[in-house]
Formats: sequence, C-alpha cells, structure tokens
Amino acid sequence: MAKFVFGMNQSLDGYVDHQEMRTGPTLFRHWLEHTRDLTGSLYGRVMYETMRYWDEDHPEWTEELHEFAAAWRRQPKWVVSRSLKSVGPNTTLVSDDIEAEIRGLKARLAGEISVSGPELARSLTDLGLIDEYRLYLHPVVLGRGKPFFAGRRPPLRLVSTDTVGEDTIRLTYAPA
Repeated sequence: MAKFVFGMNQSLDGYVDHQEMRTGPTLFRHWLEHTRDLTGSLYGRVMYETMRYWDEDHPEWTEELHEFAAAWRRQPKWVVSRSLKSVGPNTTLVSDDIEAEIRGLKARLAGEISVSGPELARSLTDLGLIDEYRLYLHPVVLGRGKPFFAGRRPPLRLVSTDTVGEDTIRLTYAPA
C-alpha cells in the first residue's frame, strides 16, 4: 500500500509560496533526492501547472537543475482536475470518480507518493488519505498567500524534527 505524504516549503506564518522562499543548495539537493525516491506524485491543477516548468530543458540550468528535471520527468504523475483536458508526458489526468481513483492508487502501489497542492491535500485529508505531513519551515514571514492547511487542521502527532540545509526545519507529523 502506498504512503501519501503532503510536504511543502512553508513560511513561519503558515503560507506556501515558492517564489518568496530561498532554496539553498542543501535543501535543493534534499528535494532532488526526495523526488528520485518517490513512487510518484499526485498534484492539484495549480501545482501541476507550476511544476510543468520541469518538462522542458532551459539553457541556463545548472547540472543539478537538469538532474531534478530528469527525476521529475521519470516518475509517474497523477493530476486531479475537472478543468484540464490534457496533461503532459508520464502523467495521468484524474477527473472522474476522484475518490475511487485515489484510493485505487493507494491500494495498488507501494512506496511514497507525494501529494502537492494545499487544496488537493485538504480534500485528501477530509477523506483520511494523507499518511504524513511534512512542513519545511523557512525563516520568513509572508503575511499573505496560500496557507499550508487549506481547510481544517487535522489532529496531528509529531513524528520527527530535523534541520535541512542552512535554515530550514522539517517537522514531520502523522494523523493522531
């Protein structure tokens, strides 16, 4: 059975906005290794459209950026959306009977599947499908934006804490 993990970079005041938070080399390497180890990724529409950046090489990229893009392209991806009509390579659109499709993924696959996007995570939390939450706290206060928890905050228990990179703390929680 697959393990669904919702993890994102987050400001100290609870917002997710990758444009506003610096990812140093150690944290970037962490995300690269994490992506390589995934069974796949499950995206909401907005986050998927953001991640489509990695579908095409860019001449200014460093070797590590190329490595990340290759890892991202290799893994299977599923996108939950009722508005998209098509998705990119190695990606499956999930638009009908979403709960059954997601439960089917969880039942038939093994390993870790990354859940990306606060709205999708809210829906999966409501269905009891998120197995772990990973909050990557950055030392910034944004005061606005999309909150990490888009809906009610589920009862959680702290599983672990660790430092990733120069100034990021990862808090790992499981449903209580």
